[in-house]
Amino acid sequence: MESPSKMMNTTISPPLHTLQPLRRTWLNRAFALVYTCAIVALFYHHSLTLLQSTSFITFFLSLIFLLSDAIFVFMWVTNQSFRMRPVRRREFPENLLRFVKERDFPAVDIVICTADPYKEPPINVVNTALSVMAYDYPVEKLSVYVSDDGGSELTLFAFMEAAKFATHWLPFCKEQRIEERCPDAYFKSTHRCTETQKMKTMYETMKSKVESAMDRGRVPDEYIASVAERDVFDKWTAGFTRNDHPAVIQVLVENGREKDMRGHEMPNLVYVSREKSKASPHHFKAGALNALLRVSATMTNAPVLLTLDCDMYSNDPKTLLRVLCYLSDPTLGSKLAFVQFPQHFHGINKHDIYAGEMKRLFQIIPQGMDGLAGACHVGTGTFFRRRAFFGPPSSLLSPETQELHPDHVVNKPVRSETVLTLAHNVASCNYENQTNWGIKMGFRYGSLVEDYYTSYRLHCEGWKSVFCDPERSAFLGDAPINLIDVLSQIKRWSVGLLEVAFSEYSPVTFGIRSMGPLMGLAYAYSGFWPIWSFPVACYAFVPQLALINRVSIFPEVSEPWFYLYMFLFLGAYAQDLLEFLLARGTIQMWWNNQRMWMIRGISSYLLGSIDFFLKSIGISAFGFNVTSKVIDDEQSKRYEQGIFEFGVASPLFVPLTTAAIINLISLLKGLAGIFRDGNLREVFVQLLISSFVVVNCWPIYDAIALRKDGGKMHTKTTVASILLASVLYLMASLILRS
Repeated sequence: MESPSKMMNTTISPPLHTLQPLRRTWLNRAFALVYTCAIVALFYHHSLTLLQSTSFITFFLSLIFLLSDAIFVFMWVTNQSFRMRPVRRREFPENLLRFVKERDFPAVDIVICTADPYKEPPINVVNTALSVMAYDYPVEKLSVYVSDDGGSELTLFAFMEAAKFATHWLPFCKEQRIEERCPDAYFKSTHRCTETQKMKTMYETMKSKVESAMDRGRVPDEYIASVAERDVFDKWTAGFTRNDHPAVIQVLVENGREKDMRGHEMPNLVYVSREKSKASPHHFKAGALNALLRVSATMTNAPVLLTLDCDMYSNDPKTLLRVLCYLSDPTLGSKLAFVQFPQHFHGINKHDIYAGEMKRLFQIIPQGMDGLAGACHVGTGTFFRRRAFFGPPSSLLSPETQELHPDHVVNKPVRSETVLTLAHNVASCNYENQTNWGIKMGFRYGSLVEDYYTSYRLHCEGWKSVFCDPERSAFLGDAPINLIDVLSQIKRWSVGLLEVAFSEYSPVTFGIRSMGPLMGLAYAYSGFWPIWSFPVACYAFVPQLALINRVSIFPEVSEPWFYLYMFLFLGAYAQDLLEFLLARGTIQMWWNNQRMWMIRGISSYLLGSIDFFLKSIGISAFGFNVTSKVIDDEQSKRYEQGIFEFGVASPLFVPLTTAAIINLISLLKGLAGIFRDGNLREVFVQLLISSFVVVNCWPIYDAIALRKDGGKMHTKTTVASILLASVLYLMASLILRS
C-alpha cells in the first residue's frame, strides 16, 4: 500500500481536512490599532487628572480608576491574541479509508469521570458510557473505563446493569443506523417502531432498578444475580468510605469474551475506583485521571485516549473518524498532542439566561488559539495521544514501570491475574510517591483547573493541538440550571486559574518565554480571568456612591474626553456583539451573556480571588465541589420560563444584591439632582453607568420585591445586602464629604 505521505503529496488526493482563516481577521487587526490609540489617549487623560488633582479625594478616585482601567487594558491586550488569526477547520472522514485501512485504525481508550452518585446520577453516567461504546469503530479497538472517585457501590451496580443492557443496545444501534446513541436522548425523540418500543421497555426496566437502588441508598439483595456479584459488593465494608477505601477494579465486559445478542464482540468496559486514604493527597480530578491513565495502560494501553465528563454523551457515532483525519495526517507531524471538541449543551433555555453555552470560552477563544498553536483542553471531549503525557515531543520521559510506557504492547487478557494485580498496584494511593506523576508526567497537579493547567504545560513543552467543531455536535452535556451552581462552578475555576497565574509557571512570564507572546497572552487571558473582579466592582460601586454624594468624577458631555469614554465602551461592546452573532448567537443571548459577565465579576470572580488570597497567606483552604447534575422540577420550570433562581442564602449573592441596591438608589438620587440642579452634563456618565447596571439587575429587583415562588431572593441575603450597602454608603459619605 502507498504511504499516506506520498498519497497526500499527489494532486489528485482528496484532503482529510482543511483550514481556513476567518475573514474578519484583518478587521480585528485594524480595530485593534485604532483601539490602541484610544487607550493611549485614555492613559494620557488619567495622567493629567492625577497631576492636576487638588485634593486627596480627587487623587484617590483618579488612582482607583487608573488601576481599574489598567486591568481592563491588560485583559483587552490578552484578548487580542485570539483575534490575530482565528481559523475554521473542516474534516472529510469519507476520505479516510484512502489513507488508512480500517485494520490499521489506532486503539482508543475512553475514560469517563464521576465523583458523587447523588450529584451525578449513575443513570446519566451509564448513558454517556453506552453512547461511546456504540461508536462506529472497530469494537476490538475500543475500551471504556469509568472512574468512580466517590467509590460508590451504586455506581458499580448501575454499570453492571448497563453491561447487560449493552448486549441489546449496541446491535440495535448498528442495525437501525441511528445517530443518537445515548439511550435517554434517543427515546425522548419521536421513534415509534416496534423494535424501538421493545428497546425502550428494556431501558426503562434497567433505569428503574438503578433508581430504586439509589432511593434505598444501597444495592438490594434481590438485585444481585450471582455469587460473583455478591463477592464484588462485599468489598463495601463498614470501614469503606468515599475518602478512605481500597482500589476496586471490575471488568464488566471483556472484548473477545462477552458477545452481544447477535453474537458480535463488544468493547471492553471497566469500572475503576482508585485507592484513597485520608493520609495521602488525592489531587481531585487530576489524580483520578492519572490513575485511569495508568490502569488503562496496564490493560489495553491504546495510543489514543478520550477524556469525558460523566454527563457529556456522544451525539455523533462518527466522531472518531473525524479525529483520525488529524491523527493520520503526517503533515501535522508527531507534535499533535490532542484534538479538542467544543462543549455543547442540551436543555439550554431559549435565551440562555445564565450564559451556559459559554460561547466565548468554548467556541470563540478556541478558534483564535487554533490559529496559533492550538486550542486549550476544556476538561471533556478531548482526544489525546497517550505519548503526550510522557514529556516533550523531542524527548520521551520514561515511566517508572515498563508496562506504563506509551509504546508498550499489552498481550494478555484484561481479566488475567497478572494484569489485574498490576492495575490495582498502579491505582494505589501511594503509587505516585517519588515519581514524576502530576509534575512532569500525566495530568498536572497544582491547580483546581487541571484541564487548563495540563493543556498549558503541554503547549509549553512544544506540543500542538487542533480544535474540531463540526456542524453536528460531537458531544452534548448538561449545563447548570440554577444560578448558585453556575456561580459556584465559576468561583472554583477562578481559584484554580489564579493558582496558575501567580505561580512560577505564570503565562505572562514562563508562558511567553516557552510559547511566544501570542500563545502566552492567550493563556494569560484565561489565567487572569478573576482579576476582572476589581474593575467590575469598582465601576459597580464607586461612580454610584460618588453620585449619591453629589461628586462628579467623569468628563462632562461637552468635553472631548467624554467621546473617548463612549468610543472605548461602545467599541468593545460592538466587537463583542459581532463575534457573538458570528458564533451563531442571538442579540438576546448576547445581552444575557454580558449580564452574566458582570454578575460573575462581582460574585464568583470576587469571592474566588478572596479565597485564593486567603489560601496564599495560609488562612483558609478550599477543595473540589462537584457541580450537581440533579434537576429539580420546579427549578426546571422556572429556568424554561427564563426566571432567575435565587432561592438559597449564599455569600455569592450578597455583593450582587448590594450592587443592585446601591445602583438603584444612585439612579433615583441622580435623577432627582438633575431636576433640582440641572446638572445633567456633569453627571451624565455616572447616571449612564447606574442606568445600565439597573437594567441588568432587573431579575434581582424582581426576586427581592415581586416574586413569591421558591426562587425568590432569600431574606438573609436581602438583609445582609442592605446592611452592607448602608456601610458602604456611610463610608463613602465620610470620605467624599471630608
